[in-house]
Amino acid sequence: MQRLELSSVDGIRLDFAVHHSTVEPPLGVVLLVHGITVDMDEGGGMFVRLAQQLVSQGFDVVRFSFRGHGASGGTQQGVTIAGECLDLQAAVTAVRERFARQQMSIVAASFGAVSTALSLSWLDDLYRLVLWNPVLDLRRTFLVPELAWGEENFGAVGRKYLADNGFLLVDGEFQLGRVLFTEFALYQPLDDFLAADVSTLIVHGDHDTAVSYDVAAQAARSRSHTTLCTIAGSDHGFDSRAREDQAISTTVDWLLEQSMS
Repeated sequence: MQRLELSSVDGIRLDFAVHHSTVEPPLGVVLLVHGITVDMDEGGGMFVRLAQQLVSQGFDVVRFSFRGHGASGGTQQGVTIAGECLDLQAAVTAVRERFARQQMSIVAASFGAVSTALSLSWLDDLYRLVLWNPVLDLRRTFLVPELAWGEENFGAVGRKYLADNGFLLVDGEFQLGRVLFTEFALYQPLDDFLAADVSTLIVHGDHDTAVSYDVAAQAARSRSHTTLCTIAGSDHGFDSRAREDQAISTTVDWLLEQSMS
């Protein structure tokens, strides 16, 4: 693994890692896009394990941390959807430059699906897309939360804390600023996802208490070239090592199958 740095177009330094395939020639390159409050390792190191399995099967892999996350520059309160779209653009540009002759796929987890979906209109060379428990409806996740995690973090108590302090605490530790909270009403990632035609695998636990499984399932039913893999009984982020491994193996197997098609 090479640990590198790149900069977003507004000068934010991003932590960036490249894993090279153990097979020649590589089958393609996979960009991993993490969720909010974590970093390019993804919760519990899932992206590290995913990268290891992908490189053993013949893929190059790129990971990065969004601004305000991990070892990247910026601050937690400065995280915005627009800023994450700039960071994703920087990562995609780096992938295109380093792996110009390879088909590029993306695996996006949770909130990483927001910037990814909003960018699909210009990601015209994206080969395949995998979404893990994706945030596709910002209103139902954050503004009018339907599930326990959303109510706990973004309900009346969280909103009062935001009004009083200019940020609220997600899971008691991540400082989510008022600009990002305002953005939740401005973007509709589900519309962008439904408008795109890239072949997609959605992997989602049907007991997710943070991000709606029903939204993802309905999106899969409403869209062509979309496969839904349900992790039975799983909460958000895949809540046991066995369920994490199931999500990883399902992803690797699907990308392998797609690379042969």
